[in-house]
Amino acid sequence: MSSPRDFDFLHGDWEVVNRRLTEFLQPGSGWEEFTGFSRCRSLFDGAANVDEIDMPYLGSKGLTLRLFDRETELWSLNWSSSRSGKLFPPVTGGFEGGRGEFYGDDTHGGKDVRVRFVWSGVSASGARWEQAFSVDDGASWVTNWTMDFTRPKAS
Repeated sequence: MSSPRDFDFLHGDWEVVNRRLTEFLQPGSGWEEFTGFSRCRSLFDGAANVDEIDMPYLGSKGLTLRLFDRETELWSLNWSSSRSGKLFPPVTGGFEGGRGEFYGDDTHGGKDVRVRFVWSGVSASGARWEQAFSVDDGASWVTNWTMDFTRPKAS
């Protein structure tokens, strides 16, 4: 089961390599890669955290607020972009066996999509996040964004 300490690994500073599809629902549209920098801090004694990622290539920043619901023992992940200043619909879920899966509903390009976030490869020095969309209620998925997190090298 998930716990309020599941995201402790993410606290601190990270260098991030982003890869995303140029068209989120088109697997053959081609990938673009760019770097970013993320900083995450713990709140509520680990049961919440907030991070901001700076993505100069896109000319924007992103913010994620994660909250652990002690009653349901599930996390909600709430994303916002500096471009809109609005919260996207949350994804909810938890960790099992070192892998976190989180699901929600949204729209993209005027289409209803099911959204999946996956956290994997979690360690003190790295982690991987990926986003996938489904237009058939989860029967098939298009992974459209990945982020590989590594700790910055000491200067």
